[in-house]
Amino acid sequence: MEKNFFSKMHGLGNEYVCLDEDWIDFSLDREAIKTICDVHYGIGSDGILLKTHSSKANFGLRIFNPDGSEAEKSGNGLRIFAKFLYDYGYTHKKEFSIETKGGIVKAKIEEFVNGRARLITVDMGKANFRSEEIPVVCDSPECIGKKIKVEDKEFEINCVSVGNPHCVIIVDELDEEKVKKYGPIIEKMDIFPNRVNVQFAKKISDDTVEIRIWERGAGYTLASGSSSCAVASVMVKKGLTDRNLTIKMPGGELKIQIDEEWNIRMTGEVQEICSGHLSPELTEQFI
Repeated sequence: MEKNFFSKMHGLGNEYVCLDEDWIDFSLDREAIKTICDVHYGIGSDGILLKTHSSKANFGLRIFNPDGSEAEKSGNGLRIFAKFLYDYGYTHKKEFSIETKGGIVKAKIEEFVNGRARLITVDMGKANFRSEEIPVVCDSPECIGKKIKVEDKEFEINCVSVGNPHCVIIVDELDEEKVKKYGPIIEKMDIFPNRVNVQFAKKISDDTVEIRIWERGAGYTLASGSSSCAVASVMVKKGLTDRNLTIKMPGGELKIQIDEEWNIRMTGEVQEICSGHLSPELTEQFI
C-alpha cells in the first residue's frame, strides 16, 4: 500500500472513501474531511471510512460524515469497509469483527465476483428503544408513537438506536420534498441531544417497506444501512410487518432480519467505484 491510497466504493448509491490511518501523511481533521468529501474540491463522497487498530476486534473503524462530524455506525459503511478489507488483502477470512464507535459488529462475505467481495452480511447488534440511551428527551421510557410539532406539521415519531440514533415516521405516501424540508429540522431538534437520523417509511406489504432518508450530517441520502435497520426494527416493534424484511430505497434494496431478541442482520451488495492516491497538492493543505 502506498501513501495516501484511497478506494471509493458505494452501497446502493451511498458512497464512501476508504483510507488507512497507517498510510496517510496528513491530519484527518474536520476541514480535511469536508474538503475530501466535496465534489468540487475533493473526491466527492457521503463520508470517509478510516481503518484504525482495535484491541477488541479484528479491525477498527472510524466513520466521518461529509460535514466533518463523526458517526457511531453506518450499515452501508460497514459493508463497504468489509469489502475494502477483503479486496485489499487486510484479511483472507470471509468472517471477521469490526469495532466502531457504536459497538463491535461481525461481517461476513457472502458472494464474490471475480474474486472480489460483492454481497456482504453484517450483524448490526441490537435495536435499543430506551429513550435515554438513544438518546431522545421523552416523557416515557420508550419514544414510540409520540407526537411532535415541526413548524406547520405534526408528526408521530418512533425512536430507536441501532448503534446510532434514529427517528422513524410512518406515512401513507412518500414525498421527497417533505423529507428534504422537515428532515433537517427534525435532525437538529432539542429533543435529540446528539442530533438524529430521520426516516419516512411506507409499508408496502408484510415483508416490504419503502423509505426515504435524511441522514444526520449528510442530508438527503439514496440509501442507508443503519436507517434500514432502524425502520425494520420500528415496523416489527409496532407489529406492522414480519421480522424478515426487504427495505426499498432510491439506491436499491437491503434485506433485514430482526430476531426475537432484537438482534439485527443486514445483507446487501457493495461495489468499488475507483481507487488511487490523494494528490500532494490536495493533502499539503492538511499538514
